[in-house]
Amino acid sequence: MATLFISDLHLESDRPDITAQFLKFLKEEAAGAEALYILGDLFESWIGDDDPDPEKRRVVLALRQLTKSGVPCYFMHGNRDFLLGARFARDTGCTPLADGTVVTIEGQKVLLLHGDLLCIDDHSYQRLRRIVRNPLVQLLFRQLPLQPRLAITDKVRAGSRRHTGRTAGEIMDVNDGAVAAMMKARSVDLLLHGHTHRPTSPSIVVEGRPAKRIVLGDWDKQGSVLRWDRNGYELKSLPRD
Repeated sequence: MATLFISDLHLESDRPDITAQFLKFLKEEAAGAEALYILGDLFESWIGDDDPDPEKRRVVLALRQLTKSGVPCYFMHGNRDFLLGARFARDTGCTPLADGTVVTIEGQKVLLLHGDLLCIDDHSYQRLRRIVRNPLVQLLFRQLPLQPRLAITDKVRAGSRRHTGRTAGEIMDVNDGAVAAMMKARSVDLLLHGHTHRPTSPSIVVEGRPAKRIVLGDWDKQGSVLRWDRNGYELKSLPRD
């Protein structure tokens, strides 16, 4: 059986095609997996575990069916769904993972990240990240009624689109020095992340040792999954019907 890694699905009610593909993926491939790891941005936005969006509830139910069948599922916060909380974990049966978790897959240590922490050249984004990840800010946000939370989220998303449109791609990409420093600090030779929507697997050098960075693809136009079994790992695209 294979261990599966995905990220950056950005599920939302406006994109039922992505949700449909993901639900099919859970019923078919994930159902026979050793484990499923979701490395952030499962949802385009998450305003709190009380979010009533019926499309999101369908996803929660499908994940619950997967974990009840005996397949372990792990999720990591992304820059879009960092408010996924304890109720989401209980309702789905998924286990939360801290950004920067090291796991062992088929005998190899692997550092798992969403990826935005490595984009250190995007100073304005990193400032915003520090604000929205502040526990006090999150506590105050969760206490707001539903409609103000929706309005704030829409405003932040609009700002994000403007920022993306006027910022050079290389600035929003990961910094090679940050990659090497992170891998050195965690004593790993393999890093797996998403966030940048640029699936690739470049070979790098960390302290004179050959190393590897694997970037998962997003699910905007097609799916993307890393399959890892005893024969090794492979990053695959999943064509959408």
